Amino acid sequence: MKTSTTKRLTTLVGGTLFALTTLHANAATQMPPFPEVTGDKVEADGEYKIKFSIGTTQSGAQYRGLEYFEKIVEERSGGDVQVELFHSAQLGDDLQAVSNLQSGTLEMTAPSTSPLVGMFPEFAVFDLPFLFPTPEVADNVLDGEIGQRMLEEASRQGLVAIGWAENGYRQLTNSETPVKEPADLEGLKIRTMQNDIHLDIWRTLGANPTPMSFAELFTALEQGVVDGQENPWITIEASKFYEVQDYASETNHVYTPFITLVSARFWDRLPAEYQQLLREAAKEMGEYERKVSRTLNDQIKQELKESGMNITELSPEQVKVFQEKLAPVYDEWRDEIGGELIDSIRQVSQ
Repeated sequence: MKTSTTKRLTTLVGGTLFALTTLHANAATQMPPFPEVTGDKVEADGEYKIKFSIGTTQSGAQYRGLEYFEKIVEERSGGDVQVELFHSAQLGDDLQAVSNLQSGTLEMTAPSTSPLVGMFPEFAVFDLPFLFPTPEVADNVLDGEIGQRMLEEASRQGLVAIGWAENGYRQLTNSETPVKEPADLEGLKIRTMQNDIHLDIWRTLGANPTPMSFAELFTALEQGVVDGQENPWITIEASKFYEVQDYASETNHVYTPFITLVSARFWDRLPAEYQQLLREAAKEMGEYERKVSRTLNDQIKQELKESGMNITELSPEQVKVFQEKLAPVYDEWRDEIGGELIDSIRQVSQ
């Protein structure tokens, strides 16, 4: 019998899934400019300071989004709400930051959903393969009724969830062969996070999934301990995996969002006018951060091609073969995650 989701869905945390990375300077300089801050000035009693901590680096899309959040909040509050940003897990990894929100020693954080599965089992839906076929589907789900319902579900245990942003799609690289179909994965040792759904994905595809710390990954690839790995383009480039991986496949097999969280202790002290300001700023930050994330990913994929990496772009027909092969993963996890949630997301993509 399957053990509880909390026990089974263990994940690597602290931003190491996608986050402990540094982009090339030329990519960072091409980030989309900040949109103009719009909206009336918000007036309320009191002055407030917000410490906003993330696990990703200062040169990534997420931090760029936080800078826009800071700009919106400070301009529209006339400086009465000040935002101080902390990157690279300076105040602790994702779970530590969430714990600090609960205790009231930190005001805001924005982890990816994977480390929060133990607290909110329904977030495991974001680990299912090929559930979000396009970024537009992800946007429609997260910005619509489903996303709002999940924000409300996450607004407990000392947390208030106020918005979504994008961590992005994971891609496959390896040192052995181009991967165009599941048969190409037979016997390949693929490093994955310690996450039961991800292990099921690669095992079902015929690979040999090998859980491993992100910090050990480059050396393991270099020494042939594992043949491949899967991460977003940003992480692949920044971690220089192209130096030890000749082949990549743009699989887009898992889409992961960031969720913007506020300490309930801090939230309850805020005037309603500033609560609404934070909600509006989080929404605008998420929209802008997605644009930055997708721009950087497009730039970086092109850079990897130019560096000599052999990148396979799967056709819709090829993707369908992977999806059909992975049907048993959905059967295995449907009851534990919630069939209604899975079906409602699938309906959006029809």
